[in-house]
Amino acid sequence: MNGIPSKRKSILRRSGGRILFLLGMVWTLPNTLIGLLAGSVGLFAGARAYWSWRDRALVFERWPWGPNGAMTLGNVVLNRGDSMDVACNTYAHCAGLRHHPVIRLGDHERAHVYQYMLLGPMFLPLYFACGGISVRNRFERAADRYAMTGRRWCPWPIEQLIP
Repeated sequence: MNGIPSKRKSILRRSGGRILFLLGMVWTLPNTLIGLLAGSVGLFAGARAYWSWRDRALVFERWPWGPNGAMTLGNVVLNRGDSMDVACNTYAHCAGLRHHPVIRLGDHERAHVYQYMLLGPMFLPLYFACGGISVRNRFERAADRYAMTGRRWCPWPIEQLIP
């Protein structure tokens, strides 16, 4: 890409990113369908839905079941609260292991969206094999790290994924 003018490079990067985004959405579609089903049932109990470009997901707010916070399934976020723009603590902070600044709930869940788009149908088995909803789960630690820094949402170092 060295001989390509910078404006054209930018267009190529953007279009390549969009193609990867669409491929990721297709790859995680089985998970997204589970989220759509759960979210749709929640609509009858008072949830509301909207597409969030920022969070790369269809967000169901005021979802009536489960613990406080949010849960991501593919490109769907089921949020018990009224907004994704609320501050929350990291898993390590809540467990008393580290003092971290508060993070934005939507940023944490966006990391999970990216993780789903990378791993597709393998996400849920790998997530639970790594400890489920726990401070020890590498998926949760990566999502917290991404919410704090805006980088490194992948639960493994990228060099381990690329041969």
